[in-house]
Amino acid sequence: MAEKATVAGADYGFFFDQEICTGCKACQIACKDKHDLPVGVNWRRVVEYTGGSWQRSGNTFAPSVFTYYTSVSCNHCENPVCMQVCPTTAMTQREDGTVYVDQDKCVGCRYCEWACPYSAPQFNAETGHMSKCDLCYDYRSTGQDPACVEACPSRALDWGPIKDLRKKYGETNAVAPLPDPSITNPHLVIKPHRDAQAWDAASGNIVNPKEI
Repeated sequence: MAEKATVAGADYGFFFDQEICTGCKACQIACKDKHDLPVGVNWRRVVEYTGGSWQRSGNTFAPSVFTYYTSVSCNHCENPVCMQVCPTTAMTQREDGTVYVDQDKCVGCRYCEWACPYSAPQFNAETGHMSKCDLCYDYRSTGQDPACVEACPSRALDWGPIKDLRKKYGETNAVAPLPDPSITNPHLVIKPHRDAQAWDAASGNIVNPKEI
């Protein structure tokens, strides 16, 4: 993917193509490796969502089942509830809209973790502080793609100013198993899988809960 320059004043976000994601978890591994995250802390996670049934017609059965993957991290939301509940203002937003943890202020109370519908802030027991994706601020500052975007072999991830992503890919973000997007107005655009379910359909189940 071509290198991009960070644009001052832009509100950044992610694009995810649910249709072509194979669930390989290269994005998750690249993030974990780049940030040297300890066991149990994953800033990007790949969720497998499945559901449906088999219908019987006489002596035959017709499948009506689905399975697809969703790669999710912090969505650097328009309305970041993590910042609203943080008692020390450790949850901080840069001018480019990305949210990060000010380690000098964080006391590890975990309020942000409990408030975030995407489980983006995660407690690092080694530091006693919260941690989360900052959309690879250091990489972006030198014109590189975030680690997760660069690592995806299917090119299912993209990033950039959210206005540009929405203009290019649309505005869909209400796809199961993600929560109601109206809670935080995430800077996220999804190209839905052909079998994608609405966020409130309750028609499937997450089959790898221990991984996320």
